[in-house]
Amino acid sequence: MMMAMELGRQQQEGAFGSLPVDPLSRFTCPVCLEVFENPVRVKCGHVFCTSCLQECLKPRKPVCGVCRSGLTPGTRALEVEKLIESTETTCRGCDKKVYLSKMRAHVASCSKYQNYMMEGIKAATKDPLHETRDVPNRFTFPCPYCLEKNFDQDGLVEHCKKYHSLDSRHVVCPICASMPWGDPNYRSGNFMEHIRRRHKFSYDTFVDYSVDEDAMMNDALMRSLMDK
Repeated sequence: MMMAMELGRQQQEGAFGSLPVDPLSRFTCPVCLEVFENPVRVKCGHVFCTSCLQECLKPRKPVCGVCRSGLTPGTRALEVEKLIESTETTCRGCDKKVYLSKMRAHVASCSKYQNYMMEGIKAATKDPLHETRDVPNRFTFPCPYCLEKNFDQDGLVEHCKKYHSLDSRHVVCPICASMPWGDPNYRSGNFMEHIRRRHKFSYDTFVDYSVDEDAMMNDALMRSLMDK
């Protein structure tokens, strides 16, 4: 649900101002990404389907999926209902003119629209390796001493403790090197002490790799300190 809400964030920025080229962009719920059904407006001014808003209100501290402000039960958006009833748009599959109030039912039965959507999905997912091949593997690592592969973080720590605790060679930490802030050329002078201190917890437990690197590192360090 949260991903759909993020996709709909831009669709309601400045909503209900000047009429855009495609009326759907004005009347699309940011949660389900379909034409509003029984629309309600919340305190911050954004509009949701009644059923979608009910789902969004379930967390202990609900927030608006568009602006992230606190979320409370809304009021019926009568002006939006009227516009949906009176506004026509073109089906992207069969090019038929349809009132927005009938669009949900139309696309559910329009085979050309279903084909249109499937083509879009295929285009978006084509050759996924092309987009991910440059992303570092942060889940399995090679041993920097013997180059044995496919250790998870805990497994690598245990392997090095068992087989390489007396090895004094300067090596690159494969865990740090895979991280956004890591230097793949930095050789640790005491790798065994490094993994004992630095890798007592798993980064993927504490880190969201999609957020800002400074915020990510601060969060990881604070949580590791709290666990001591």
